[in-house]
Amino acid sequence: MKKSNKILLNEILKLENLDNVKVRFNLMFDGNWDPIDLYKNADFDTMLNGHYWNYSKKKSYKDGQITIGLVRLNENDSWLLFHLGRITKDLNKFNAVGYEYETLTQYEKYFGRLIVKFKNKSQTMIRLANSVINDCEVHQILPDTFDNDIFPGYENVNVSWIELSRVVTKESWRTALKNQKGIYLITDKSNGKMYVGSATGEDMILGRWKSYIKNGNGGNVGLKKLDFEYIKSNFTYSILDIYKSTVNDESIIARENWWKETLHTRQFGYNKN
Repeated sequence: MKKSNKILLNEILKLENLDNVKVRFNLMFDGNWDPIDLYKNADFDTMLNGHYWNYSKKKSYKDGQITIGLVRLNENDSWLLFHLGRITKDLNKFNAVGYEYETLTQYEKYFGRLIVKFKNKSQTMIRLANSVINDCEVHQILPDTFDNDIFPGYENVNVSWIELSRVVTKESWRTALKNQKGIYLITDKSNGKMYVGSATGEDMILGRWKSYIKNGNGGNVGLKKLDFEYIKSNFTYSILDIYKSTVNDESIIARENWWKETLHTRQFGYNKN
């Protein structure tokens, strides 16, 4: 029988007495607490508050327990290790941060670098380590701390205005976006309205999207009536089609019109032309 080449999480951590260890799988909760977004914005205090949070009726941990904090990276069951700690005091609080803790500094070199694959089939996000740790396969140890601002590929772009304002300063994004003409989609997540646009000018998609960072509307008539702060809070940006710089603009404009018709963005969205 072929020997497995899998490396399991505890082969790296080498934790003993797994009965005294809990793993918390941190992911979006109620649509308003997104830990990977917090991680991207380096809001580690809020992430740790969530990791050591008690809900209304049940305590998350006990005195002396070791906690492993994982944050979900995507829909493909990839999780990033961001914390290992030990409970030093139970504050006996509910619907609040329930514990004082110490960070296990010997593991800090793995924080933000170790990615595991795990499919959580349970509704429970806080699990006893001995029930799950042998299913946590080490997928990757990054050479440096995780940077979710590495360009993910044109087909995977889907960023908020805040994220867009950050990633357009990153070299991998700038290189990718300024070398392709394209058709993009702006979505208002508060009401589902959409706007289809094309990018054919200087710096192509990058140049077009930088104009949205500057004023929110990019000069588009249908977006000018919206408050800039509203746009910052509600707009997301994705890419529908990409084209080499040598493709003629007329072909791209024709395709843009096709997308407007297909998505009905003139009738129900923000397109006015």
